[in-house]
Amino acid sequence: MKIMISSLALSLALCGGALAQDKFTVALDGTFAPHAMPTMDGGVEGFNVDLANTIGERLGAEMEIVATQFSGILPGLQAGTYDFVVAPTTITEERAANYLFSEGYLNTDFQFLVKADAPDVTDLNGFKGKVISVNKGSAYDSWARGLADEVGWTVESYGTATDAVQAVLSGRADATVAGNTVIAWAAQKTPGVKLSYLHSTGLVWGMPFRKGDEALRAKVEAVIECMKVDGTMAAMHKKWFGTDPAEGSAALTPRPGWGEPGFDGYVEDDHTPGCA
Repeated sequence: MKIMISSLALSLALCGGALAQDKFTVALDGTFAPHAMPTMDGGVEGFNVDLANTIGERLGAEMEIVATQFSGILPGLQAGTYDFVVAPTTITEERAANYLFSEGYLNTDFQFLVKADAPDVTDLNGFKGKVISVNKGSAYDSWARGLADEVGWTVESYGTATDAVQAVLSGRADATVAGNTVIAWAAQKTPGVKLSYLHSTGLVWGMPFRKGDEALRAKVEAVIECMKVDGTMAAMHKKWFGTDPAEGSAALTPRPGWGEPGFDGYVEDDHTPGCA
């Protein structure tokens, strides 16, 4: 069935010259399972790969998905290498000041992963004096470093999320921290580790665009809203994370206006999210 995207988004895109574009180059971290991970044939698969391809299909555009290290993705967007970013990117005040974000499409909490025989931890203070591994350049990297003095842990950055998990297994780190979906996947697939403390953030993942690309942002966000309304986002959530999204979560609930309310770059208007 062909999905029709909101007429307002299309008119905004037309005014911005984005409607005629039939190919987009987008980026993600190809080692960030289950959002993106290598396949046996040299490709990449995962939640965000499906998300990017669905956006391309519904816009009638080819999606060139570039898998690279997360630390180089946002600089690459700023340099014009990518049209927008499909990697899970936490919307923060600092990032919203430099990039234009779509509305959130998934909630992201921070969860720790430890060795299977490690003691249970019930709050951040349980990691005092520990070494925490993180994916370099990620929101977890900056968050953990910002708490280093307060909690009393040491933060070590690694080029990929997989390397950060391996640091725990090898004993170079006591725990790693990342988004709850990624950590849950790692716990399922990696013998010898287990889930640890879950830190609720109230944050969401969105798609970054360059400042000034409001027309393209509206065009892509209209597809994201449609996917929430027609159940596509929920089906992908179940496929890759093994659970249904929580009622009222970002995977089910379109935001008003364009962008994520409360952050720089948000545009308030009265369009009705949907697929018609």
